[in-house]
Amino acid sequence: MSLRLIPAMCLSLVALFNLTAACADDAVEPRPAEWAQPVEAQYNLFQMSPTLYRSALPDRGAVPLLMKLKVATVINFLPESDSSWLAAPGIDQVQLPYRTNHVDDADVLKALRAIQAAEAKGPVLMHCKHGSDRTGLMAAMYRVVVQGWSKEDALNEMTQGGFGESGHFKDGVRYMMQADADKLRSALANGECSTSPFAACSMKNWFKSANVQ
Repeated sequence: MSLRLIPAMCLSLVALFNLTAACADDAVEPRPAEWAQPVEAQYNLFQMSPTLYRSALPDRGAVPLLMKLKVATVINFLPESDSSWLAAPGIDQVQLPYRTNHVDDADVLKALRAIQAAEAKGPVLMHCKHGSDRTGLMAAMYRVVVQGWSKEDALNEMTQGGFGESGHFKDGVRYMMQADADKLRSALANGECSTSPFAACSMKNWFKSANVQ
């Protein structure tokens, strides 16, 4: 091989590498504008709407940020209270513990109703421990039931939005696939605690209205 061909071959290889890298960059699609947008990576904090944020479990260091964001209510899906880290005046605390492997329509309606009531007072932050499974499911159900997203779009955001490992979502995905969005939307609008008249909360309300002790 002629020595004069070596520089030309090297330039060709460099050009090929640059073209491959450019194509790889082009293949990475930008984050959809309608998805929750990142705010603070340390807390897995994202903004879903002008009045709704989602995150992992915050700590005392997050309080100044929450106040800067004008968060008025923190909704906690964990069994442990937020009082250990949150004592800021003007920020209400709502605790709605649940587990994604035992979630039912009553849990979802309770959470969505709490979010809507809190949003009337100002921005809301909802969180669990990692900000992926429990928070992810309620975020997806908010998208579907309140904002009218399709299940497919909400599931894409939940599983591909960079909120956590894919293994965290299997229980939430299972619930979403069988959930009836129309029934949930109707129950939410009508103040019903569940989509089923035989749910524990529905039966409790019936006995109470019938004055059955």
